Amino acid sequence: MVLLDKIKKNWFLIGIIVVISFAKLAPVIGVKGGILRPEITVKYLAVSFIFFNSGLSLRTEDLASALLQLKLHIFVQSFTLIFVPCFVWLLIQVLSLTSINEHLLNGLQVVGCMLPPVSSAVILTKAVGGNEAAAIFNSAFGSFLGIFVTPLLLLLFLGSSSTVPYTSVFTTLTLTVVVPLIIGQITRRYVKEWLERTKPPFGQVGQAVLLLIIYTTFCDTFSNPALEMDRYSLLAVAIIVFSLQVLLLSLTFFVSKHPRLGFAAADTVTIMYCATHKSLTLGIPMLKIIYAGYDYLSLISIPLLVYHPTQILLGGFLVNSIKHWMTTANKLRNEKADLVAVKSEETEVSPDKIEAH
Repeated sequence: MVLLDKIKKNWFLIGIIVVISFAKLAPVIGVKGGILRPEITVKYLAVSFIFFNSGLSLRTEDLASALLQLKLHIFVQSFTLIFVPCFVWLLIQVLSLTSINEHLLNGLQVVGCMLPPVSSAVILTKAVGGNEAAAIFNSAFGSFLGIFVTPLLLLLFLGSSSTVPYTSVFTTLTLTVVVPLIIGQITRRYVKEWLERTKPPFGQVGQAVLLLIIYTTFCDTFSNPALEMDRYSLLAVAIIVFSLQVLLLSLTFFVSKHPRLGFAAADTVTIMYCATHKSLTLGIPMLKIIYAGYDYLSLISIPLLVYHPTQILLGGFLVNSIKHWMTTANKLRNEKADLVAVKSEETEVSPDKIEAH
């Protein structure tokens, strides 16, 4: 029973391993031009469905309550979409001197440029007891913003695939990403009450479709004997991804809790999760569009596939520790406020005492 519960809880991570293994065994099914016809079913239908699903599930009506926390939002979005891509680019300049596969290094840049996820940061922020409203805002707003910014960052740092012109990339992005997302949001207005009542499993449905996309991506890789993934590079990238996660979490923690910034402990929790998490659900379909026809698409996808479970597992592992820190920080802050109030009362001189003198 315990094993079954663990399988249900981690079914998506298990699913990734299964579909990649199946792609190795039977690449002919999901290869371009194969039985599944991924050039149509995945490139247009599956990708469009994921973003329609995302638009349908985004609770943008809840964002107004967190809108006024402008300083926090600017910090999160700037860190996610400006600092991280630039930092990863500098890191890659150093790592390029090693023997790590260059396409896996490009995949690290993909991670750096990726937009934030819709749900994982919110779930972990809520588990700790952080500023959930701000987490919802930054996850939703970051996803919308990233749909436009992430392709530009990817094209800036990595360029497009040689077979697809820029105009075609943005046309496809508009038709399969932006339009389905907007339609999803419009549809939500008319079925909002039904959605609130039934609570459809948007996350699970989106992840199931994403497994199809991952499968067809790796089918292309395994059907091409010229593409090889050496174990050294894979292990090195896994270690780098983990180290990068730890570094970014530590950086956001120590910077955001600096007194001059004036963030509360709950805000620091939100910043830690929202500014460091990257979206696999929206990222893989976006890569499929921008790098359509690119032989090394699966290789540049690997670091993101590693980053996704790492951010969830590491974030979950730190929940109790961060919660303890936040409780202690709030307690100290309240004690300090009480002490200031007492000193203020002691130094205050009443009119009666002045007359007595």
